[in-house]
Amino acid sequence: MKRKALLCFLFILLATAFSAVAFSGAMADSAKWPASSGKGEKKNGKMQLDVTNISEGYFMAKVQKKNTHKLKLRVVKGKESLTYDLNGSGNYEVFPLQLGNGKYEISLWENVSGKKYSSAGKLTITVKLKDENAPYLYPNQYVHYTKDSEAVKQAAALCKDKDAAKSFDAVKKYMATSFVYDFVKAVTIKSGMLPDVDGSFKKKMGVCQDLAAITACMLRTQGIPCRLMIGYADSQYHAWTISIVNKKEEFFDPTAALNAISKPKNYTVERYY
Repeated sequence: MKRKALLCFLFILLATAFSAVAFSGAMADSAKWPASSGKGEKKNGKMQLDVTNISEGYFMAKVQKKNTHKLKLRVVKGKESLTYDLNGSGNYEVFPLQLGNGKYEISLWENVSGKKYSSAGKLTITVKLKDENAPYLYPNQYVHYTKDSEAVKQAAALCKDKDAAKSFDAVKKYMATSFVYDFVKAVTIKSGMLPDVDGSFKKKMGVCQDLAAITACMLRTQGIPCRLMIGYADSQYHAWTISIVNKKEEFFDPTAALNAISKPKNYTVERYY
């Protein structure tokens, strides 16, 4: 009897270990993570870029040395431009190449006094994406998450053994039933504050950009391209998502799903990440 019990116990341990490996393997198969080969670095002035994986839809940027001044990163392609805050820690941040194929001018600007900024570096890169939706499969500054993020783990459990369409529906249902809108944060939030995937997921509460970023995180890690959209819902500044499911665009507004705003009639896009 003791031998039989021991064999049963060992079988349970092996089964549990196999399930854990299979579970983590499923996450690894779908989720994509920024990486560097160490051979794609470019430097100019105080700016350093890693362009190893620009064909995958992203680049990384940082200051070469720790900097206490406010820093702006400007990304220009043709007549389109995007401006980001860059941290001064000297650690890389990830930025999407959502403006598509072509030549990008990336410049760093350093605050010198008041609202005045001076040029601190400029580089040009030429981008040819493997897939036009590649930028929306990786974490970036606006949709920031890591392998340890609880939203990533939840998505893997929620979407296990589901196809893209069912995974999309599962994430929508989860967002609509598991979160509440943070009305206090909505009236106290400061300009330029980034979405908080980890903090908002832990509290199960956030404003529109937090909820949209969590949605994007969960879908991206399941291999579903998802854009975090920023613009206007009627006249209200707002954030929502557009996903690519089976080659079709799928709209989802998690804030509206929570009935935190009146159902907008018109959405106007300003930018997306």
